[in-house]
Amino acid sequence: MERNELLRRINTFPLAANELARDLLAGDFRSVFRGEGIEFDEVRLYEQGDDVRSIDRNVSARYGKPYVKLYREERELTVCIVMDCSASMFVGTAAAQLTRFEQAVLVSALVGFSAERSGQRFGGILFDNETRIIFKPRKSRAHIMSFISTALQAKPAARGTNLSLAIAGAGRLLKRRSIVVLVSDFLSVGWEAELGKLSEKHDCIACRIYDPMDLDFPDVGLVSIEDPETGQRISVDPGSASFRAAWLEGNAERAAFWSSACRRAGSAQIELSTAEDAVSVLKTFFNSRRR
Repeated sequence: MERNELLRRINTFPLAANELARDLLAGDFRSVFRGEGIEFDEVRLYEQGDDVRSIDRNVSARYGKPYVKLYREERELTVCIVMDCSASMFVGTAAAQLTRFEQAVLVSALVGFSAERSGQRFGGILFDNETRIIFKPRKSRAHIMSFISTALQAKPAARGTNLSLAIAGAGRLLKRRSIVVLVSDFLSVGWEAELGKLSEKHDCIACRIYDPMDLDFPDVGLVSIEDPETGQRISVDPGSASFRAAWLEGNAERAAFWSSACRRAGSAQIELSTAEDAVSVLKTFFNSRRR
């Protein structure tokens, strides 16, 4: 898709984000994800009926009277996008009109505008085989547009994908409980343990972008295909029954492994085809989480 057309679609997202933001946060400041963010506010003298578990022993000992800790609901969260810009993301088919990368940009923009609409900070990480650019969390439409603009200019600097390194980087970047959306084709290895660590402290959503060709390779006669991650090239006959069976089985196994790994790590999952409407898929996902 031409960049101008992509930007035109992105410019409509602030309107779509209004509805998504209502599902991103249930109520005024309550996350639809597990738990509620709370932070320490102040201490006061103990009153009858207070929970004894909230007594601050250090302050009580200092003043000789029982004091309890008061907490307030954390009214700001951080929404962080970890976006894959590796070579395999730039592969697409004419039928889908979008590459995996372009679909990932649309997802990131929609989540970013929804974060803005609900008053949350937005941060992001762009990566391929290394962590390339980090956007520290902050509030502003300009910050989100800067992330989108930078993402649109991204090109894979080298072959390979280091998703594990990017996930670990998100863990170091985010000091408070956050919503982390990983947008990738997940054609990487060794990321499962880092996702598990990140999910212990944050609410993680793994969004796997795939192409319809993964499910149905078109019969176009003998062709030469190249693995964008390794550079290996082979000639195949898509009309061959054995090739089609192996192609479908391989992609099904990768999808099943991704789903199982996310479940074990405690991460939510979204599967999004490059032929689908990102707005509709994300609305359905967040609405189901709110319910």
